[in-house]
Amino acid sequence: MTIQFDFAAVLVEWPMLLTGVAWTLALTGASVLIGTTLGVACAWVRARGFGATLAPAWLGAAVGAYVELIRNTPFIVQLFFIFFGLPAAGFKLSAESASIVAMVINLGAYATEIIRAGLEATPKGQLEAAQSLALSRQQIFVHVVLPPALKKVWPSLVSQIIIVMLGSSVCGQISTQELSYAADLIQSRNFRSFESFIVVGSIYLLLSMGARQLLNWLGAKVLFGRR
Repeated sequence: MTIQFDFAAVLVEWPMLLTGVAWTLALTGASVLIGTTLGVACAWVRARGFGATLAPAWLGAAVGAYVELIRNTPFIVQLFFIFFGLPAAGFKLSAESASIVAMVINLGAYATEIIRAGLEATPKGQLEAAQSLALSRQQIFVHVVLPPALKKVWPSLVSQIIIVMLGSSVCGQISTQELSYAADLIQSRNFRSFESFIVVGSIYLLLSMGARQLLNWLGAKVLFGRR
C-alpha cells in the first residue's frame, strides 16, 4: 500500500494559514507586553522592594499565591476557567480576549520568578552606591536595579515567551482563530490531517526560531545596548 501525500491541498488554504499566523503573533505580542510588565511588578513585590517597606506583607502573600497557583495548574485549565467559568460570575469575554487574558496571567506568573532571580542577584554595593546619590526607591529600581537584572535573565525570559507563544495553540479549543485552529479547520475540510499538521508544525518552528532571534537581537542591541 502506497501512501500519497498532498501538501498542495493544505497550502491552497494559505489565507486561512496566514490569518492563523497573524492571530498567533498578535496574541503573543499582547501577552508579552502586558505579561512582562505584570511580571516586573510582581517580582518587585516578591523581592520586598529591595529593603523598602512599600510592599505590605499581605500583597506579597497574594502575589506568591498567584504565582504558585498559575505555575502548578495546566494552561488549558486556566483558559477554560476564564472563558467558561467567569461568565457564571458575570464576566463574559470573547474567545480572543479570554486567550489574551489567560496568556498574560500565565506569562506574568513565570516571568515573576524569572525576573525576581535577576533582581535578587543585584550586588548590595550597587544599591548602596545608588542610595548615596540620594536617588528615590523608584529611581533606584527603574534605573539601577531593573536593567542589569533583566539583562541577566533575558535568555530565560525569551525561552518562556517562546513557550507561551507555542501554548497559544491551545486557544483554538475555544475557537480563537490562531494557527492550530486553522489546521483543525483545514483538515476537517480535506481530511489531510497529516499534511495539515506537518505544515502547521513547520510554521510554528519557523515562528519560534524567528521570535527567538528577534528577541535576542532586541535584548542585545536595543534594551541593553551591547555593541
